Amino acid sequence: MRVYTIMKLHSTQTQHYQTVTAYDDAGVEINAVRFSHSLVVLPQSPPSVWPPTSFDALSVEHFAQIDALAPDVVILGTGARQRFIHPRLIAALTSRRIGVECMDNQAACRTYNVLMAEGRKVALALIFDVPAA
Repeated sequence: MRVYTIMKLHSTQTQHYQTVTAYDDAGVEINAVRFSHSLVVLPQSPPSVWPPTSFDALSVEHFAQIDALAPDVVILGTGARQRFIHPRLIAALTSRRIGVECMDNQAACRTYNVLMAEGRKVALALIFDVPAA
């Protein structure tokens, strides 16, 4: 039996931004609203659904959706463990000098909050695996 610890995060200086307020292995809270599906978050935009249902399902089109948001850096949460994406998937981003950092979802949430609090235009893209029906 797995026991999950929920990490609660709070920041008073960033209340008017989209902030990760909690996370666990099954989902994330953005400004205390729970999400358990893959999503993209930017500091000044409401979270949006992101189509990939697993790391292996990532495609160039998924990163084109993020590219259209014009972030300075992308923090990619690859699920419960850190995985690295193939460079061809993010070629459009890297050609425009948009950095992409891969880490597990929990590290991605913490890193996003730090960069967002520094005033960076950061995109948080989280993948939550959807079990096959």
